[in-house]
Amino acid sequence: MPVPFETLIPYGLIIVMFGVTGAGLNKIKNMQNGGVRHRWSLDQWDKQMMDRDRRLTGKLRGQTDNPIAPPGFELNNPWRVEKRFS
Repeated sequence: MPVPFETLIPYGLIIVMFGVTGAGLNKIKNMQNGGVRHRWSLDQWDKQMMDRDRRLTGKLRGQTDNPIAPPGFELNNPWRVEKRFS
C-alpha cells in the first residue's frame, strides 16, 4: 500500500528545522571560540593555559609567539593567596 507524499512533508520540515538549528548553534559556538572548533575534555592544565592565553591576548583561544610579556602582565597573577591566621 503506497504512502501519499503529503504525509512525508511534515517529517521533512522537522528534519530540516533540526538541521538548521544545529548548524546555527555550531556556527555561533565557532564564532565565539575565535573561529576554531570546540575543545572537549579539558583538564586543569588546559584550563590554566587558556586562562593565561586570555590574560595575554584578551581572547580565550588566542595565542602569541612574543617571548616578552606585555607591560602590566607581571601584576596580572591568577593565583589567589589564602588568608593566614594572625
